[in-house]
Order: sequence, then structure tokens, then C-alpha cells
Amino acid sequence: MKNFIFTALAVLLAMGATAQNLNKENIQEIRSSLKMDAYTKGMQNALSANDINKLAKNLENINEDDHHFTYRVNVKGITNQKSSGRCWLFTSLNMFRPKAMEVFNVNSFEFSENYLYFWDLFEKSNLFLNNMIESADKPIDDRLVQWYFRSPIDDGGMWSSFANLVDKYGMIPREAMTETHSSENTRYMVKFINLKLKENGLRLREAAAKGLQPEALQEMRTEMMKEVYRMLVLNLGVPPTKFSWRYEDKDKNLSAYQTYTPLEFKEKVLGDIQVKDYVMLMNDPTRPFNVHYEIDNYRNVEEGVNWHYINLTNDKIKAMAIESIKNNEALYASCDVGQQLDRNYGILDVDNFDYESVYGVTFNMNKAERIQTKSSGSSHGMALIAVDLNNEGRPVKWQFENSWGESAGHKGYLTFTDEWFNEYMFRIVVHKKFVTPDVLELYKTETTLLPPWDWMF
Repeated sequence: MKNFIFTALAVLLAMGATAQNLNKENIQEIRSSLKMDAYTKGMQNALSANDINKLAKNLENINEDDHHFTYRVNVKGITNQKSSGRCWLFTSLNMFRPKAMEVFNVNSFEFSENYLYFWDLFEKSNLFLNNMIESADKPIDDRLVQWYFRSPIDDGGMWSSFANLVDKYGMIPREAMTETHSSENTRYMVKFINLKLKENGLRLREAAAKGLQPEALQEMRTEMMKEVYRMLVLNLGVPPTKFSWRYEDKDKNLSAYQTYTPLEFKEKVLGDIQVKDYVMLMNDPTRPFNVHYEIDNYRNVEEGVNWHYINLTNDKIKAMAIESIKNNEALYASCDVGQQLDRNYGILDVDNFDYESVYGVTFNMNKAERIQTKSSGSSHGMALIAVDLNNEGRPVKWQFENSWGESAGHKGYLTFTDEWFNEYMFRIVVHKKFVTPDVLELYKTETTLLPPWDWMF
């Protein structure tokens, strides 16, 4: 045992010896390595006074990618999430806008994003308070407790969040609960609700430490949720339990007013479509493929499902995405949209910008390494609506329907190359009828549980 201790101590000392402060000689060596030649001086002048993307733009790549596609879902109209992080909600609802336009025979249609956003924040608040009660026996510096306190609610979400909400609260047209300043600019509302939730989380922990029984703690939670509801109503409005709605169809015929509950309206639009019949597929090269994963406690509704998915290679994901697009069905997709984005042309291409030439250094991390170092990850959700195939039937480029308004990108759409798909696309959601039998079988298997602070999430 003594030998083990001495050996371990020697290893630690050796490791410490490898750490070195920046002494004068070391700094001088580093300083002298930079040669201020004409190019370096010129680039210093340019970079210190300009956006790097203006300098790094690959001029040979301009207009290389067009916006024509072999197959494209029949979509119309662009939505705008404004200054909010509700892309996942816009994307999910945008998948079904063509269906609504078909049902009502209208030229345009938009669901109320504000309605489902209200219930998303409400349910997340309840989940947080429940988590506070359930983890009250853990110290406040416990990693899980700290993760709960980090962000009780936020704008983020994914397909499973949408499915949880729609199955419980239904859907309504935009006119039945319109956007507000707070829904389009969510920063302060979320800030103050989080402030109140964190305070109430502490109060629940204090009450539990004093021996308050579970029933009494749940009574406290209910009173706290009344405060959350009040704050949400003041910011977003009262979510309707019933509404009357009419519309003008393509032939200029004005319908009669029809009264619906949100669940009735969902049934009217979706018909036999069940959101539970959609499957999430992920490309995460940091862990084994062909495995069913689940993120622990990563949901919005207490009784809802956690985020779960099948990890697959890109070639398998693309094949199922192509089948969905061929059959005129848009897909939920999530990617790292900020990487190599040319906003002026609406193009995502790995060769759009040459940052290496600007800095005179190389950037060599692959997709897995970028994920592991938090250098890249899913940042935005959009509807995947188009694919362009070459003569051999292989994808060349794809297209997103974005939710940044019509002025962003190419009339509101973003075209991206197949190479960009490989590097920066992370997940899609596709109806099970387009999923291969082997993947459907994997979706039925027991999940491998990942912690909510995993590097991918």
C-alpha cells in the first residue's frame, strides 16, 4: 500500500513538473516567432478594422451553388421567430403548415407559436419545481442540482418537446393567440421568471430540510405555479381553451365561424397523423452508431417523454430524408447554422470562407473533435424541405425553410451542400413510414441513458 501511495505521488509530482509559467525567456521566444512581414502587417490592418467574413470570403465560391432542386416539398410562406430561441417550435409547426393549407384550401396559414410557447414555459417551470423537491436531499453544490439551477426555463427545445405539448394542449391558428412583444423578444420575460423560480427552488429545499411532508411541498409548488402563470399571462396573454375562427379560401370564399378547442383543431388539421409516429435520428460520431440513446430529465412536460434518438451514420440518415422529401413531407432538422453561412446568398458551404488564409494557421478538428471540445453543436432548428440529386442519384445539396423572416438568406430559405450536411447537420425527425425496419427495431430497444450535461447537449 505504501509503495502505491509513493508511486501515485511521484506521478502527480511529475505531472506538475510539466506545467510551466510564461517566464521572460519563454515570452521572448514566442514574440520573436512572429515576423511582421508585409502580408502580416496588411492583414493586421484589415482584420482590426473589418468583419472577418469580409476578408475570408472565398470569391471563387460565389454563385457556385444554385437554389434549384430535384425534389422539393410543396411549402409556401416564411415565418419569423424574431428575437427568441423558439426555432424548434417554429420548425415543428412548419412541418404541418402545408397540411393545414390543404385542409382549409387556403393560400397561407400559420399556427400560433405563442400558444404552445406559453405552455412550454409553464410546463418547464413545473418540472423544475418538481426536480427541486425530488433532489432536496442532495447538497446544493451537487452537479445535478446545479444543472437544475443553471436554467430552470429557456426558449430551447426539440421535437420531443413539441410532441409532448401538442398531445396535451393541441394546436391553434395564429389569429387565436397572436404574438406579443414578449413572445418575439423573450429575454427579459425568461430572465424574471427564472429569477422567481430559483428563489422558489431555494424555498422548497429549505422547507424539505425542515421536514415538511411531500404533500405540503406539493401544495407549495401549486402556489408557486400560480405566480408563474400570472407572469406568463402578463407577457404572452391568456391561452384559449376554446376559440372561434374563420378563413378565406383560395377562391375568395369566406367560411363561417367555427368553434374549436385546441385539441379539436389539432384533430381537424392532423387527422390520422400522430406526432408519436415520428422518429428522431442523430449523427454523433463521438459515440457508437446504431444505438438508442436518451437524455436524462431532458423534457418539458413532467409526464412527457425525454429526448431520445437513434445514432446513425449520415448515409443512412440521408436515405430516409430523401424518401420523405420525395413524398412531399418536410422534416424537422437541427444543425450548426452559424458555420460557413453566407447570409447574403443564403448558402451554407464548407468552402464559403477561408479563415486559414486570413490567420495563417490551420483548423484541423473533425466533427467528433469539434463536438467533444464544444466547438460545434446543434444551434438551430429548421424544416428540411428539398434535395438535389446528381445523375447517379446521390445528393448534391439540400434546402432548409428557415424562421428568420423573408429577408434572411435566399427569400427566407437556406441552401446547403452535401459536404456541409456531413460536417454540421446533427439530427432529423422523420415519419416512421420512411424509416427502415432495422432502425425501427432499434427504436423499440431499451435506451442508453446520457446525463443532461453531456457534451452533445
